[in-house]
Amino acid sequence: MKERIKQLALQNFQYLSNTRRYIHQNPELSFNELNTQKFIINELNKIGLKPEKIAETGVQALLLSTNKSDKTIALRADIDALPVSELNEVSYRSVVNNVMHACGHDAHTAMLLGVAQILSDCKNSLKGNIKFIFQPAEEKLPGGALKMIEEGVLSSPEVNHVMAQHVFPDLPAGKVGFCSGNYMASTDEIYITVKGKGGHAATPWNIIDPVSISAQIITTLQQIISRKTPAFIPSVLSFGKFIANGATNVIPDAVNIEGTFRTFDENHRLEVHRLIHEICKSTANGLQAQAEVEIRKGYPVLYNDPQLTSNAMHYAADYFGSENVIELPPRMTSEDFSYYSLQKPSLFYRIGSASASKENFPLHNARFDIDESCLQYGAGFMAYLTISELNNE
Repeated sequence: MKERIKQLALQNFQYLSNTRRYIHQNPELSFNELNTQKFIINELNKIGLKPEKIAETGVQALLLSTNKSDKTIALRADIDALPVSELNEVSYRSVVNNVMHACGHDAHTAMLLGVAQILSDCKNSLKGNIKFIFQPAEEKLPGGALKMIEEGVLSSPEVNHVMAQHVFPDLPAGKVGFCSGNYMASTDEIYITVKGKGGHAATPWNIIDPVSISAQIITTLQQIISRKTPAFIPSVLSFGKFIANGATNVIPDAVNIEGTFRTFDENHRLEVHRLIHEICKSTANGLQAQAEVEIRKGYPVLYNDPQLTSNAMHYAADYFGSENVIELPPRMTSEDFSYYSLQKPSLFYRIGSASASKENFPLHNARFDIDESCLQYGAGFMAYLTISELNNE
């Protein structure tokens, strides 16, 4: 079966490449993936599946086993792009202004379509059902996964496990990476407005300076990480936006600050939310200003089921060779696949996508690209992983 799957993945390589390039050229932002949805439905119809629309711009399709089994595995690919202007000079460069597949979702979609082809060809060997999930809006809170789950993507039939793969420019194509347990952090968006009393910069005693107060707030908030967070709980508090729209001689009335908080512990997450509110308000009040705080709660921690992960690493060693199976450390980035992991035993792993012959850029970079050989590896391995896990009693 392994050799048959590898052969099917190799035969499908041109399809995988063409599909990925088409999607890459025609990216769509979160919950606007109407043409991508239409394309996916058309491709699944060609295979003989009966795709259904779900969560506005998502797609689900079911491959029923010919063998009697109640087991169902869901395979998920995200389909949305990012508001990034592509800088790659390639034939398949995005034709949409300021929209780009800079996170590899074009590759994920192409690979899952390839998996659907392979598993359809191997239908008689399946000891269970496969649900294909093409999910919108991974890149935008509150995330498409939540909407898919609310609309029943994990039922009819009841799903036992959910699995997904993500291209990874930190690993060469041909390698695969896993992390058991907590893998990716929760993420929250922080919005702070500090209101003072603006005026002339030459007479600061006549004003309430929100700029200096905001700077003090940011500095004090860092104490949450250095003094209020246990050393064994990975956490990050960062601020990337600070708008004080004054001038060289003008102090503004207000300052707007935006940032992110990430952690691996839900109780600590809630405590930090409380501390952020308290520190912002008390610091501002102590200097005669006001602080308004909004924390938009984002994705939870992504948890990889230890047994699923262990099984997958065993199958990966068989498929790729043990030297190509890498244990990965936890990451402070986030993923709305975490919502599936809250519902069912789940696995989220990485497919190496770095090229050995050219410079590789990180995810979300305007020059991000993949070594397309990873498409063949990803489609083949996910198909092999799925069959192996279904056959695992």
